[in-house]
Amino acid sequence: MTSPTPISRRKAIVVQKYGGSSLADAAALKGVAKGIAQRVKEGTQLVVVVSAMGGSTDALIALAAQISEHPKRRELDMLLSTGERVTMALLSMAIADCGVEAISFTGSQCGIITNDRHADARIIDVRPVRVEDELERGRVVIVAGFQGMSYKREITTLGRGGSDTTALALAAALHADSCEIYSDVEGVFSADPRLVNEAHLLDTMSYGSLESLARNGAKVLHADAVAWARRAGIQFSARKTGSSAKGTLVSAAKHSGVQAVTSSDKRLWIAASALTQSPIQALVWASHEGVLVNSENLHEETYGEACSTLSIVGEGLLDNAGLSEAFIDLCAPVLGWWSSDYGLHVRLTADRDLKALTRRVHAALIEP
Repeated sequence: MTSPTPISRRKAIVVQKYGGSSLADAAALKGVAKGIAQRVKEGTQLVVVVSAMGGSTDALIALAAQISEHPKRRELDMLLSTGERVTMALLSMAIADCGVEAISFTGSQCGIITNDRHADARIIDVRPVRVEDELERGRVVIVAGFQGMSYKREITTLGRGGSDTTALALAAALHADSCEIYSDVEGVFSADPRLVNEAHLLDTMSYGSLESLARNGAKVLHADAVAWARRAGIQFSARKTGSSAKGTLVSAAKHSGVQAVTSSDKRLWIAASALTQSPIQALVWASHEGVLVNSENLHEETYGEACSTLSIVGEGLLDNAGLSEAFIDLCAPVLGWWSSDYGLHVRLTADRDLKALTRRVHAALIEP
């Protein structure tokens, strides 16, 4: 990735991202527009990345399924990219009605360049020349997240949660002063608060721990977005839309010990003896026993035996000699376990009660 020269400016540049739940309907969208207008009037230059309005992407996928049993990925990208375009245009209109100039751009218009993989593209460069021009004109720039243009000039989408990646990639390219990721939750919790009543909000978290949390089942930020922020050294906050609370600050700061627990019931296990050349395109973890595949990221691959995983994340976990043993004992019986730089993980049978197990591990290893 090449980074542009920082643009000359007097005002701070802030990149914001709003998820679909924050833009669920016209009333919610107008509320976001009022908040944006207020920030601009206080002296901030804003670039706002938006997702499709709540439920829109799923509705488009369902519509495509009614038309074709096996739609081509290129055509799905053309279809799904329209969801964010609707949101960006409506939000730009709403901001203008608040007395602030705004302009909307698609991913390709604002310089998001990706590889040539449809439905799960990766950003390879960001060239935000038009964004910089409009900021200098004093406008709020609204960007359609989740999408870009390949080096072959094809419309591509970034996969579920890709708007997070759009926001952080733009923040890095613009040398933004800060990046704010808004959703319908207060920030990052020590566990899914819908499963664990005692889960608490984390004030700070490292890039590595959050990336591990996201890759192992937590419905937080997109894991690739966190990886982008880590590589670029961009601090960002995860916050609740409409709240004045600071949320969770994500940075390179280190935190020792277990910070969070997460689980996934959407995994497939392929024994080493069953490996072939074709299904090994979506590998997430490997060990001497076989390969664990994250089926949430699979498209047509259906190989493997269903299983579940549970993970604790944090830094320096292997420095605590008794932690691994305590974790495995809490999760017993386990089919296997492994460690990563920011986590300890176990593989479980698909019929395990992950909710109860998550509560047990949280109570034993995280709650004060």
